[in-house]
Parts: sequence; C-alpha cells; structure tokens
Amino acid sequence: MRTYALRRLLQTIPILFIISILLFLMVRAAPGGPLTAARRNPNISKEQLEAIEEQLGLNDPLPVQYGRWLGGMLNGDLGESIKFRRPVSEMISERVPNTLILVGASFLVTLLFAIPIGILSARKPYSPFDYTMTTVTFVGQAIPVYWLGLGLIVIFYVTIKNPFTGDPLFPVGGMNSRGREGDLLDTLWHLILPVTALSLGWIAWYSRFLRSSMLDVLHEDYIRTARAKGLADRWVYYKHALRNAILPLVTLIALDLPSLFAGALFVETIFSWPGMGRLFWDAAKGRDYPVLLGVVMLTAILIIVCNIIADLAYGWLNPQVKYE
Repeated sequence: MRTYALRRLLQTIPILFIISILLFLMVRAAPGGPLTAARRNPNISKEQLEAIEEQLGLNDPLPVQYGRWLGGMLNGDLGESIKFRRPVSEMISERVPNTLILVGASFLVTLLFAIPIGILSARKPYSPFDYTMTTVTFVGQAIPVYWLGLGLIVIFYVTIKNPFTGDPLFPVGGMNSRGREGDLLDTLWHLILPVTALSLGWIAWYSRFLRSSMLDVLHEDYIRTARAKGLADRWVYYKHALRNAILPLVTLIALDLPSLFAGALFVETIFSWPGMGRLFWDAAKGRDYPVLLGVVMLTAILIIVCNIIADLAYGWLNPQVKYE
C-alpha cells in the first residue's frame, strides 16, 4: 500500500501542473481586471495606474506572469493580495482551518445520519419508517443549499426566539460570539445552522444510495448462505452486507468532494463563516487575482488528496483490491 500511495502522490505532480495552467488562464480570461475599481477612482491618475500595473507585472506576457506565479508558489510564496496588500499565503492560512472545520463537521454529520438511515431503510423496505425517510430525503434533495440556508435563518434566527432571553435561537454570523473567541462550545453552537444547511442534502442523497446498494447486496448468494448458517441478522447486516454495500458509497463520496467544497462557498457566504469560500467570494468580486489563484489551487490540492485517501479507504474496505 505504501508503494501505491507514493505512486499516486507522484501522479499528482503533472495533474497539478496542468490544473495550475488552466486556472491561471481562466482567471486571466475573466472580464475586468484587478485595477477595475482603481480606474473608476477619479483621484487616481492615469500615470499612477500605469505605475501600479508595472509594479504588479500586469504588462508582462502571460507566460512570464505564469512562470513568476508558479515559481513563487513552489517556494511557498503565493504573492500579495492586490486589494488588502497582505501575503496571500497568510490570508489563506487564516481561513483554511475554518473551512476544514465546517466541511469536516458536515461530512461527519452526513455519515452519522446517512449510514444508519440507509441501513434501517434497507432492513425494513416499504415500511412506515422507509416511506417517511423517502419523503424527507426527497425534500432534502430538492431544496438547494442556499434556499435551505436562508430558510434556516428565517426560522431559527428571525422567527423563533429564546423564550427566556428573547434572543435569536441560533447565531448566524461568524464562528464565535463577541468576547468568546476560541471557545469550543460557542464554535459548535455557531456550527449548527451552517452544518445543517450543508449536510441535509448529502444525508438525503447518501442514505438513498446506501439503501439501494444494501438491497442489492442482500439478494446475493453469500448473504443467503450466511443466513442459512444461522448467523444473527445483526451480524449478517453489519458484518457481511454493509461492508460490501458501502464500497460504491466510498467512490461516490470521493467524486462528490468538489461539490461539498462548492456547497461550503454558499454556506460560508450566507452565514458569514470566515472560511476560504468567503475569501474566494470577496476576491472574485474585487478581481484579486493572487488570492483567487491561491484559493482555487489549494482547493484543487485538497480535493486530490481527499481522492487519494478515498482510494486507500476503498482498498482497506475491499480486500480483493490489489495495490499493484
């Protein structure tokens, strides 16, 4: 497995190189430019704009600009934000933990609910529980994440109040209350609504997928053999059926990771969560090229790393997979 993991890591080098070229060209091809706002400022003269363009290297040929950006990135220097005049690596390092907290918590909540729901629905198909979960999951899949986020704000921040204090039931801005920075319980309290908005649709999707996969596996010969040997139902479901039924789900999760990060962009914007999604949105509005490139490149690296972890987990769950 170590050789396979090393080989997969080496394969990411040309992939990341191609991604970096495409990202650089796409960002440069976007309408407008990093000095759009400055050009509208009557207090900045044409000579000053030309001096800023020269300082930022915007007049250099694209290959030169790309080579400069790539060289800096390989040395850990992602450049300086045009808007905030701060090192991009410093800005991103402040936001990455917050995004990982949000995505990680949503991922954990998704699995904690989706797997038991999928198993119970498969154990008792067409039962009241199965019909109820089918209805709930269809609703969860049908509601876009931004609508769900706004709905949760209306219900739990605007409409329902704390009966003792009259304050909103759940906070909807930032990741800590004022004066409680670093308080874990306060952070968990702020996570409830963003995590709910981000994970509900995935719970619906994965529980339905696992239910179908479990039903297929339960009709296999080895399941009938296990039952014929007198094994308890719980042992048959959790030892034999689940281990094989969950394999397609692992692959699906790996493919869905980019969508999970994309969903985090909306959630961070709606709930003012100080993560990379919010940073990306602010950078996109201000055409802050260095920040845009840094955030998207780091997101691509995270997605590739998560895919490698998913492949290794797939092999761990399925002993038939050979790492050759």
